[in-house]
Amino acid sequence: MRVAVTVTHLELRTPDDLRPKPAPRPDVSIARVPVPMPELNRFFYTAVGGDWYWIDRLRWSYDQWKRYLARPDLETWVINVAGTPVGYFELERQVDDVEIVYFGLLPAHTGSGLGGWALTEATRRGWAMGAKRVWVHTCNLDHPGALANYRARGFVPFKVETNEEEVPDEPLGPWPGAQSRSRSTLPEGHSAAS
Repeated sequence: MRVAVTVTHLELRTPDDLRPKPAPRPDVSIARVPVPMPELNRFFYTAVGGDWYWIDRLRWSYDQWKRYLARPDLETWVINVAGTPVGYFELERQVDDVEIVYFGLLPAHTGSGLGGWALTEATRRGWAMGAKRVWVHTCNLDHPGALANYRARGFVPFKVETNEEEVPDEPLGPWPGAQSRSRSTLPEGHSAAS
């Protein structure tokens, strides 16, 4: 179906503009993926974005993923809770800027208080890469809390554009038949709530 897609581009111009959110629990961490792993990035792309029309990369071959990830200007970071991967972000150095290219949590962990903290960490890592500006974009087909999270961290819009795009009638999910919108639970003793 054809739909109107409104894309909002947001930026932070200085590290002082970041409004950080503290970790919601003591056992959260991020870790950089030191060796490009197409399987890992594709997994997160489909698992995080399956409910939100992340479809652009679904047709990429293994070699396309490998070439994309092997670039020295791209970093992948995994968000962990109690040692379990629950989300990721990709950062791309672009001359003087760093873009948060992809960012998100697995469906079972959205609404848990992790998003603001993880975005804080992604933004801090962007500044550590030497950025003069950290930026991101989102659209009305993405998670409904994405734009609010970016704004809450201090990102301000610098461009809004609307285009017509062809999308499936419904989001594809992480794989056919998956019920990814239902919340799963962590092992006993690990709470997803903040």
